[in-house]
Amino acid sequence: MEGFTRWRAGWGYPTTLLCIYGFFSTVKPLEPFLTPYLTGPGKNLTVEQVTNEIFPVWTYTYLAVLVPVFLLTDWLRYKPVVVFQCVTLFLTNALTLWLQGVAAMQAMQSVYAMVTASEVAYFSCIYSLVEPEHYRKATSYCRSVQLLGYTVGSVLGQLLVSFDLMSYDSILILTMVLISVALVVSLFLPMPQKTMFFHRGQRDNGQVIPDARNEEATEETGIPDPLKTPGGGESCAAVGEKEEGPEVVERNRVCCQVLIQLWRDFLECYSTRTLLYWSVWWALATCGYNQTVNYIQVLWQHVEPSQNFTVYNGGVEAVSNLFGAATAYGIGFTQVDWAQWGELALGSFSGLGAAALFTMTFTANIWVCYAGYIVFKCLYMLLITIAMFQIATELSMERYALIFGANNFGSLVLQTIITSVVVDGRGLGLGIIPQFIIYGSYFLVIAVIFFLRGVHTVMRTRRSHRHAITAVETPSCVNGSDTCPEQKF
Repeated sequence: MEGFTRWRAGWGYPTTLLCIYGFFSTVKPLEPFLTPYLTGPGKNLTVEQVTNEIFPVWTYTYLAVLVPVFLLTDWLRYKPVVVFQCVTLFLTNALTLWLQGVAAMQAMQSVYAMVTASEVAYFSCIYSLVEPEHYRKATSYCRSVQLLGYTVGSVLGQLLVSFDLMSYDSILILTMVLISVALVVSLFLPMPQKTMFFHRGQRDNGQVIPDARNEEATEETGIPDPLKTPGGGESCAAVGEKEEGPEVVERNRVCCQVLIQLWRDFLECYSTRTLLYWSVWWALATCGYNQTVNYIQVLWQHVEPSQNFTVYNGGVEAVSNLFGAATAYGIGFTQVDWAQWGELALGSFSGLGAAALFTMTFTANIWVCYAGYIVFKCLYMLLITIAMFQIATELSMERYALIFGANNFGSLVLQTIITSVVVDGRGLGLGIIPQFIIYGSYFLVIAVIFFLRGVHTVMRTRRSHRHAITAVETPSCVNGSDTCPEQKF
């Protein structure tokens, strides 16, 4: 009993609950077959409606809610948003199962955007419930369990479809049962007492002690606190306290301090040129990756219609997840100076990704298309792991969360632009083949830019290394010493 109490008070208890939640919330057997389901006799939608009218709604809604959800997650201390994510995930499946028509499926995509926007709360919980020395283990466990959930869901869906054990509607009901388990588990998560931004300070008799980082940042950057007035005058907080009351003023002060600190951290992080380059690749590549993953089922449907072929989408997703995980895991054991060779790797492997996309686009063989997708996904997982590692090594946990959110927001803005221009029926409304030609060309441009940048970085590093060796081999001359070469005038 004493051992259980000690375990519950430590990092094992919240990590276990987060792992259980992560597994049951990611087992989605129908997800690899969503396009065949929507275009099948049950929903009777056309491929054009799914591609040009329904799927773009997710991108637009995700962009609209990402920043508010990010701030609200920290303000509410994570757990309520984790519960909310589970509820909206359940609602997404319920709307998919019970409603019909384009408008209903657009509403389903809007709700699902809430699910993806709330993802930040899941991993943020780790860093508020677990001690810093256990961050790496807890993160590894949670990410591995999530990947296991996706893989189990894909394999389960493939088995149920291939052997005709369940209809698509029954698979959705099974998914909602699994989500219900995750919802129950989320209710038992401890409520974090501190967060990365809004609840950093400790309360003393109801008053928030300001974060010392704010005062230090003011001294370093020279940016004044807008809640103070120069010259020893009465601060706006003191004036507001007379008019609005101390609680409202304190809440406004905390919010203002958080936003100012976020802006300072944002400017300081992106002032590092190397980190800026890695972040640019992150945003660009994630945009292209998300577009590819979002519309890959439509491409598979075009190459081999599900009415004429037993689709293996679930098996392909499972294999790609496992290979991608193995590739990303193997990076941890490579002895490579990524600071020197990383940008060249980004360019080279992005070029291979572009080649895989072009192969998928122009082939008439579904198995070649499947293989191209697996290669493309593995390459992205490899490179995003390198990028995340390089960025994380130079940042504190708070700033890493900020950069993670900023990079994803940048990729989402680009994705929204591409979706509105290329995919949306109110824009060009292109078919799936022209879309994937654009995605392949997009990755080709990324490859060229970062390959040239990588070559420049390698040449500059080697030149600096040669200069350093020359400086070591050539002793410095001190006037009057015997080591000075004879000077000729």
